[in-house]
Amino acid sequence: MAKIMDRLLLLIYSLIVFALSIAALSVAGRLVTRGQALNWVGELYGNGTVLQGLVISTAVVLVLISLRFLYVALRRNNASAPSIDQRTDYGDIRISLETVENLALKAASRQRGVKDLRARIRIAEAGIDIVLRAVVDGETSIPGLTEDIQKSVKEHVEEITGIPVSGVSVFVANIIQSQSFKSRVE
Repeated sequence: MAKIMDRLLLLIYSLIVFALSIAALSVAGRLVTRGQALNWVGELYGNGTVLQGLVISTAVVLVLISLRFLYVALRRNNASAPSIDQRTDYGDIRISLETVENLALKAASRQRGVKDLRARIRIAEAGIDIVLRAVVDGETSIPGLTEDIQKSVKEHVEEITGIPVSGVSVFVANIIQSQSFKSRVE
């Protein structure tokens, strides 16, 4: 929810800064006459309550949004890179999900018949779920190949990271069409 709100604030902030930039360029580029500019400033200092209210509300919104962005930029963010945290007797260990993803890809790519792989890692209560998308050669039995991939990925990730793997799902997206050339003898 906070990310959606921050994006909305960024949109509002960007639109206000854009409008103010256009106004500044118009004044600096003399697209607005000196009389018009002096008239607006006169209304701002005069009894022009509508213009005063608009300027004050815009300034307040900009200050509040700026303070929010300053807070977001300066706060310590432990979730900058999604990771799995473990506590040991010696301290804390953080393993990024990207590391687990690369381990899964490494283990799956060792299987014969696998041509292209992508992985996605999700944290579950029982451990981690690994979803692999594979393109295979079409020469190897797909049920046997996927079972071998699941077994090797589960064992490799658990052995290297010490994190329990609750499941490995393999989606065979396609097969590689092998190029077979027939020789023509005439």
